[in-house]
Amino acid sequence: MTEAPRSATPIDAIADAWVDTLAERVPTLATYIGRSEHNARYGDYSPAGADALADEARQTLAALGRAEPVDDIDRVTKADLTRELELDLELHDARWHLRDLNVIASPPQDIRAVFDLMPTETAEDWSVIATRLGAIPDAVRSYIETLRAGVSEGTVPARRQVHEVVTQIGRYTSDRGFFAEFAAEAAPADGQLPASLARDLSNAAGAARVAYEELADVLAAEVAPVAPEQDGVGRDLYALHSRRFLGATVDLDETYEWGIEELARMVAEQEEIADEILPGASVEEAVAFLEKDPARKLHGTEALQAWMQRTSDHAVAELGKTHFDIPEPIRTLECMIAPTREGGIYYTGPTDDFSRPGRMWWSVPEGVDEFDTWRELTTVYHEGVPGHHLQIAQAVYNRAQLNSWRRLLAGTSGHAEGWALYAERLMQQLGYLDDPADRLGMLDGQRMRAARVVLDIGVHLGKPRLDGDGVWDHDYALAFMRRNVNMSDEFIQFEVNRYLGWPGQAPSYKVGQRIWEQLRDTVAEKEGDSFDIKAFHKRALDIGGVGLDTLRAAVVG
Repeated sequence: MTEAPRSATPIDAIADAWVDTLAERVPTLATYIGRSEHNARYGDYSPAGADALADEARQTLAALGRAEPVDDIDRVTKADLTRELELDLELHDARWHLRDLNVIASPPQDIRAVFDLMPTETAEDWSVIATRLGAIPDAVRSYIETLRAGVSEGTVPARRQVHEVVTQIGRYTSDRGFFAEFAAEAAPADGQLPASLARDLSNAAGAARVAYEELADVLAAEVAPVAPEQDGVGRDLYALHSRRFLGATVDLDETYEWGIEELARMVAEQEEIADEILPGASVEEAVAFLEKDPARKLHGTEALQAWMQRTSDHAVAELGKTHFDIPEPIRTLECMIAPTREGGIYYTGPTDDFSRPGRMWWSVPEGVDEFDTWRELTTVYHEGVPGHHLQIAQAVYNRAQLNSWRRLLAGTSGHAEGWALYAERLMQQLGYLDDPADRLGMLDGQRMRAARVVLDIGVHLGKPRLDGDGVWDHDYALAFMRRNVNMSDEFIQFEVNRYLGWPGQAPSYKVGQRIWEQLRDTVAEKEGDSFDIKAFHKRALDIGGVGLDTLRAAVVG
């Protein structure tokens, strides 16, 4: 950044102290942001651990309430950190932690996934990994304590999530699963592992497998029998999660109706482009035509990774010349194949010093070995530049102005994912999707995001089905997605299970895009002929990740 360094304020100190608290209480989060001092351990997943973190949140909230902002940056920090802490406490009071189990973002995945981000260059790095692997049994047992407390209180996850996670754990613990292969393939870049360390890794991985098998047994024998069949969480709890993922309060019923209209618009736009690709063709026929084109096919994950990296590097180089000011540390983005087979594509930000760069991860489902470039080009822009990487890494880079909480942890899914969808449309406007096939792929993703606004709200609020025959449920949701998504059935099934177990997250993409576009249009109308979209993007991104209501107040006033 070109701005002179800003002097730290009392509010900055409170926010930085909250980062320290989270790093201490949630070591996996510390690893995620590149703080290595807690890399050898886990936090406390028990009810007592959740209560202790809630107490820390109350103390931080009280300190914020007493502090006076000294500038606009302070005002944003105070507003957004207050919003986040209050929401954390609402979720705690709703006892959500007792039923925190889903197929993508809950303690069973958190405990395992942290190893994807740990350094592996030296034998010393692997020694730290061995220690953390050895800590898995205690971490899992503390989580089991929480699940049992939930059973005792009658606050448990839906049965479908329980069964799906049991299946997922089976993949972790098999002889060819994550723990076995991770330990067996351990190899520092600077030489071989000492024999004693290799044994420690093997023993710790074996203990981790046993602990996860115990978790699977508890889920199957104790939680599943009392878990509800109903997938939806209901209006009140859903509204809480919607605010959590958006950082904004929206009218859920209006949003549902808008989602139906937005889906229809995406379908109409796809139909127009299908006719460009193959005159007279339907969307399905155009997709089938493209899927037969060998020039648009990638075979195997190595080819996928290499293509992702080439595409990303090209976007960074080109956009850095023309439309965005991209500092040198941000120009490195690593494209990775994830070590899991769960499905999903995601981004992890750089460490504070950029020693670990931003990374784009692809978790390829079992049995999927072919990939269509026309379908996935927009995904690279979404996860990379000008999407998540530009947005998140820019905030990390802006240390001259922002405290560590604002740079590393603040923000919501609606802010991040909404920007990423906004970025996809921006790339179309900039001419990077002039090929009708690539535009169809972009719209395929946008159609999916619109469809899940309808699906997510429909299931969790128990809305009437679109065909008028009963209310939304899993089977109807799955059939609905199959009609609206041109992807492998393994991917679609995973996605639907994800939505059912992670209420409010899936709509945050498209709703976030809607809010980003509304903000841009409001500022453009307000500024008239002086409006500069490049300046708008810089001003908005320099704020860093915040809730969308906070962003609106900061950008529009």
